[in-house]
Amino acid sequence: MIYKDFQDLSLSRLGMGNMRLPVKLGRIDTKKAQEIIDYAMAQGINYYDTAYVYHSGKSESFLGQALKKYPRDSYYLATKFYVMANPDIQKVFEEQLRRLDTDYIDFYLIHCVNEETIDAYMKKDRHYLDFLMEQKAKGKIRHIGFSSHGKPETLERFLTWGRDCFEFVQIQLNYLDWTMQNAKRQYEIITEHGLPVWVMEPVRGGRLASLGEKYDRMLKQAKPDWSVPAWAFHWLMGLDNVTMILSGMSTTDQIRDNVATFQTEETLSKEAQMLLMNVAAGYQSKLAVPCTACRYCCDGCPENIDIPVWMNLYNELSLTKDKAAWEKAIQAEHGPASCIGCGQCTAHCPQSIDVPGYMEKLVSGRYA
Repeated sequence: MIYKDFQDLSLSRLGMGNMRLPVKLGRIDTKKAQEIIDYAMAQGINYYDTAYVYHSGKSESFLGQALKKYPRDSYYLATKFYVMANPDIQKVFEEQLRRLDTDYIDFYLIHCVNEETIDAYMKKDRHYLDFLMEQKAKGKIRHIGFSSHGKPETLERFLTWGRDCFEFVQIQLNYLDWTMQNAKRQYEIITEHGLPVWVMEPVRGGRLASLGEKYDRMLKQAKPDWSVPAWAFHWLMGLDNVTMILSGMSTTDQIRDNVATFQTEETLSKEAQMLLMNVAAGYQSKLAVPCTACRYCCDGCPENIDIPVWMNLYNELSLTKDKAAWEKAIQAEHGPASCIGCGQCTAHCPQSIDVPGYMEKLVSGRYA
């Protein structure tokens, strides 16, 4: 495992994300998830990221128990406060300490700053920054940051507001979103503010783990010893201001492959970068919906629709035009036809995807 310094700490370059733990019958499969955590610890991963809302609030509790067998100073815990789940930061923080079964949190983040949430976080009478700094003075929080899904101007505004508080910033960053979601400018803004970058969605919720037969073959021919996801990680290694790269690993195969990638700090050559950008451009032209399967949209759905499944299907249909798959989809229980168009999903989507619009297109057969 390779490491990078952050202040006086040495952090594994690969961090374990706990938003996409393996599930069974709609709940965390604790046996399989524990195996993943144990493998991560054995391989030198020392950074574990979760949040108050992950797995409907169960991720923190699982992680607290999963890491209990290890010395507290052998790993770093990161979790987040999300104002849209509960605006009472003190109550949430105390609950998180209980869930994680710990006296302190190493890295505490304000969660999902975007155009919908920024004013709620900056509301003067809530004194969120004061609370965070008080907990840091007490030793209950070691480092303070935030995660952003906002536009560059929103990111700039929030950084300026909390310039004396924040120590790192977490953004969605990968070679596809470098241009598609203007991640390049976000990376530049954080760097200009003198803060290190934490990366989420390095393989875009698994979408960059396979780009289709044509593009996968092009990458494998250029680097036979690399998996397709490895290209995304090695591309990130070439960005000097990236400290932490988080991956939500939900199978032992995924974590084994990722750990193998993070044995060496190898960046892409100019030729490899050019190839990857050409592949990204071709793939992007065929991608209809920029869904990362983060699942923020699911908890509030009154019809219990597994939205990422249908957004993924929409993308697949836009490429394959598989009529049989479409006919099966529109007949499914809790499927696209169940959507009532309430828009709660779009309000919670970091990408602001018009989910009801795509559901309507799926039902009518008007997929791109």
